[in-house]
Amino acid sequence: MTSARPRRWKTIATAAVAAFAVAIVGALMTDLSPWYFELEQPSWKPPDALFGPAWTVIFALCAVAGVKAWERRPERGYREWLLVLFAFNAFLNVFWSLLFFRLQRPDWALFEVSFLWASVAVLIWWLSRASWKIALLLLPYLIWVTVAGVLNSAVVELNAPFN
Repeated sequence: MTSARPRRWKTIATAAVAAFAVAIVGALMTDLSPWYFELEQPSWKPPDALFGPAWTVIFALCAVAGVKAWERRPERGYREWLLVLFAFNAFLNVFWSLLFFRLQRPDWALFEVSFLWASVAVLIWWLSRASWKIALLLLPYLIWVTVAGVLNSAVVELNAPFN
């Protein structure tokens, strides 16, 4: 057995654990309390049951894209930035849930979602330096954050002010 095979599994396991950890922390921040159910929602809002499966697919695609880019670009500088960009994106992802659900501030979350969207766009650009096929794995993430941002905006419009 070559030494590349164990390293590949270590890379895959690390990406999977990281994606799972972000998903768990994000889920812990997503408190579907009575406050949330009392918010007026736009008629076009996707059903709540869709959000978990959508995020599962998105996090799996992020892990796959990260592993593929890691394998395609072995340079230390590329890999360091790959980790920084994914870590910053993970922070923004969880921070949005904290603002919206835990702090009950959709208005602050609306401001923050633009940074989350930009971090996904930057990740797509960075991944494209490895391969556009790899970068396109994050396109569903960008679309989902776009929808989330528009939904967030509608919630703010329908329910403001927030204290």
